[in-house]
Amino acid sequence: MDFLLRLSRGIDWLNEHVGKTVYWLILIMVIICTGNALMRKLFNISSNGFLEIQWYLFAAVFLLGAAYTLQRNEHVRIDVVVGRFSLRTQIIIDILGTLLFLTPLCLLMIVFGWPYFLDSWHTQEYSPNPGGLILWPVKVLIPIGFVLLQLQGLSQLIKQIGALTGHVDPHTLVKSHHGHAPADVPAPHTSN
Repeated sequence: MDFLLRLSRGIDWLNEHVGKTVYWLILIMVIICTGNALMRKLFNISSNGFLEIQWYLFAAVFLLGAAYTLQRNEHVRIDVVVGRFSLRTQIIIDILGTLLFLTPLCLLMIVFGWPYFLDSWHTQEYSPNPGGLILWPVKVLIPIGFVLLQLQGLSQLIKQIGALTGHVDPHTLVKSHHGHAPADVPAPHTSN
């Protein structure tokens, strides 16, 4: 279990850094949106390229930020119902959700997203809009984003199994009353 917890910490570290980088993409997106709106209103200048950059950045924030959001336990869920169960039951529900829903979704998106990107790469596909941008950079975000999300799902699964077996404090896996759960995996439990 120690190896798996180290692997989980490595995945968490990766997605933490990707997530914090995504913060900056949001700022860049706001600056571009503001600049684009000002250029249109003040100077009657418009560019499809600037609009597409906004869409690309939004896609990057959504796809690359999903794993970080999972790590922080901030995805939308039905806490009103699940919160009434015992901690152990909540962890089992999370494990089932990861295995039955998250993993199949990620695998499908990776399997179908990769050829979607490759086709765009090989044909050097451009947006059909005048002044539009090349499309493969945004399309590669699909498999990358879902690989990161699947890795984070694996990390969460390791921590959840660790909590059920006594290697991880289970209270670190569920949201507190303030809506946040610690992202770091605590040191494995040692017995004397």
